[in-house]
Amino acid sequence: MNWVFSTFLFLLSAVALADVTSKGDTGFTLVITGEVKTTPIEAYDQFIRIDEWWLEGHTWYGRSENLSIEPKAGGCFCEISGDNQVLHMLVSYVQPGVELKMVGGLGSLQMMGIHGGMSWRFEPIADGTRIIQTYNVTGYAPGGLKDVADIVDSIQTSQLNALVNKLSSDNH
Repeated sequence: MNWVFSTFLFLLSAVALADVTSKGDTGFTLVITGEVKTTPIEAYDQFIRIDEWWLEGHTWYGRSENLSIEPKAGGCFCEISGDNQVLHMLVSYVQPGVELKMVGGLGSLQMMGIHGGMSWRFEPIADGTRIIQTYNVTGYAPGGLKDVADIVDSIQTSQLNALVNKLSSDNH
């Protein structure tokens, strides 16, 4: 019975907390946080190895191994599968172990003409690292963006949870 409680507490600690901090017809802001028991540089380094943790269901070609982040200003968060290629976002700021920022629209937001700025911060805490993902999205969509905010929040929360779980696994 004790291991069940311990497993429950572990899973509870590995769940990212998400918040749509604002939303309106022309944009929204998401802030999602998770905590891991690794150093900020270890968490950042795993984040950069996006092909090891990004959920395959949220790729264009169905395989996370096709993803990469080039951690330099002007670098690509790309998905390449043979001749098929996607520029998901463009890296705009890099401070290794501290923060990486990107601009662009993920997934179907691209063709909606919507633009966003995304930050992944890695803050030291007493027993590890707090990962904070912020995504500010703006643009026009028929019917507005209020309903889109909750969908994107759900997907991005799943992604941050995947990173937290990868960092918290016994294999890391």
